[in-house]
Amino acid sequence: MLKVGLTGGIAAGKSLVARTLVQCGAVLVDADALAREVVEPGTEGLAAVVEAFGPRILAADGSLDRPALAAVVFGDEERRAVLNGIIHPLVRARAAQLAAEAPPDGILVQDIPLLVETGQAGNFDFVLVVEAPEDVRLERMVRMRGMDPEAARARIAAQATPEQRAEAADVVLHNTGTPEELVAAVRRLWETRLVPLNEARSRAGR
Repeated sequence: MLKVGLTGGIAAGKSLVARTLVQCGAVLVDADALAREVVEPGTEGLAAVVEAFGPRILAADGSLDRPALAAVVFGDEERRAVLNGIIHPLVRARAAQLAAEAPPDGILVQDIPLLVETGQAGNFDFVLVVEAPEDVRLERMVRMRGMDPEAARARIAAQATPEQRAEAADVVLHNTGTPEELVAAVRRLWETRLVPLNEARSRAGR
């Protein structure tokens, strides 16, 4: 199995890359989806978050109020570290469980927004980074996600720099054109790099 780590700056186009890889045949483990799963009502994750940050981060129905939690932790490195210390181990454990269920001859893609920040690049055979200019990302966050510009800048500042991500990457896809161009670039990467790498690993394992 070829293990691919997918990451990139917020609003760089990583979701489109992930969907395209799935269409090509990859098995996807989405860390963002798992981060939501591990703090659903009734989970030990949500209980730990409430213990750390208080009931003010709960919505009226008992679920996690994500905007309220974001207001507490973003811009506060110490508080964010506390949250990450709760969420990341739970996400990694669930991701490992899903990875173990993937076909042994397949290509497993783990979509991890904070792959570089959490030092996980070395866990993968291939690291794929998606980047876009910061002004483009800010515009997308404000227009498409309804974020306040200041909050959007804080989110970007909380992540690794493009240079740090590039240092960890085997390939950097620059999303500066149309969505169709990005999809085409992903498909080329699949055919010319990922499939041959996986086949080579399979042959070596036999």
